[in-house]
Amino acid sequence: MPDVDFYYDGNRQDLVESLPTFNKDIRVLEIGCADGGFKSNFSASEYWGVECVEAVALIAKERLSKVLIGTFDDVYDQIPDNYFDLVVCNDVIEHMIDHDSFFEKIKLKLKADGKISGSIPNVRFLWNLKELLIQKDWEYQDAGILDRTHLRFFTLKSLERTFNNHNYTIETLKGINSIAPRTWLTLRRKKLLTKLFIFLLGDDTQYLQFYFLISKNTNADLK
Repeated sequence: MPDVDFYYDGNRQDLVESLPTFNKDIRVLEIGCADGGFKSNFSASEYWGVECVEAVALIAKERLSKVLIGTFDDVYDQIPDNYFDLVVCNDVIEHMIDHDSFFEKIKLKLKADGKISGSIPNVRFLWNLKELLIQKDWEYQDAGILDRTHLRFFTLKSLERTFNNHNYTIETLKGINSIAPRTWLTLRRKKLLTKLFIFLLGDDTQYLQFYFLISKNTNADLK
């Protein structure tokens, strides 16, 4: 079995409390499923994954019902229509060449009452703004908000607009992984400065990511 670093750890315990609950076995499709660790959070009759890194996909195959190797567009025709109760997109939308196309095409794979659950980095995160506004820099990294593989960047407002533009009903849209409780902010001065900057720049700047839960707006699609 190949070694996989933290980048492909699909567990994501930080999202568990935000996940929707289902009263029955469901069919789940996870886009960018990494090593398949997120499956443990569901009682699913079927759990499919899409993963473009082959070495990681091979690990996921040992955990999931079916794993398709490639990008969403690569394997689109292999995904059945009107089939899934839930599509999971944890930190994957920002890697897509055309996220608008994805939000339209994925509707065909969801059941009429299907939902999409996921997380996405917040480009207005306080430390990112510090780099941009104070240090006057925008340097891509191996991971994080400025991950060099990110092709799209979102704020809370732009993410909401994206969902509305594609006629989704927003059930949940909130900040997660707040800077506030981080243990290294122990000095009183740092706490006060952090609170001040969040107050001045906006409450949304305290969050590293946003969590979203959206559903198909079938009435809008019929117009």
